[in-house]
Amino acid sequence: MVSYTQNELLSITDFTKSISKILGNLKEHSLEKVGVLKNNKLEAVVISTQEYERLKEIEELMNNIEHKEIYEIVQSRINTSKSDYVSLDDMAKKFNIDTSSL
Repeated sequence: MVSYTQNELLSITDFTKSISKILGNLKEHSLEKVGVLKNNKLEAVVISTQEYERLKEIEELMNNIEHKEIYEIVQSRINTSKSDYVSLDDMAKKFNIDTSSL
C-alpha cells in the first residue's frame, strides 16, 4: 500500500482551491503525488505527466516481458516430441478427476 505524507493528502475542496500551486509542485518534483480525499476517503491520486509516462513505460515493459515468456513457453512446446505428451485421461487419473463430470 502506498503511504502519503501529511502534505500529500488534500480534501477535494482544498485541492480545488490550490490546484495551480499543486500542479507546479508536481512539475518541480517538490511533491511526488497528491491524494485527493472525498468524505475522508481517497478518491484519486494526481501525479506529474512525467511520472505517469514513466509508469506507462514500465507497464508496457512488463507486458512485453510477459508476452516474451509466453512466446518462449509456446516455442518450447512446439519442439516437444508427441511421445512426451500426456493424455487427458492420464492427467485426470493423476489428479483424481472424473472426466465424465466435465
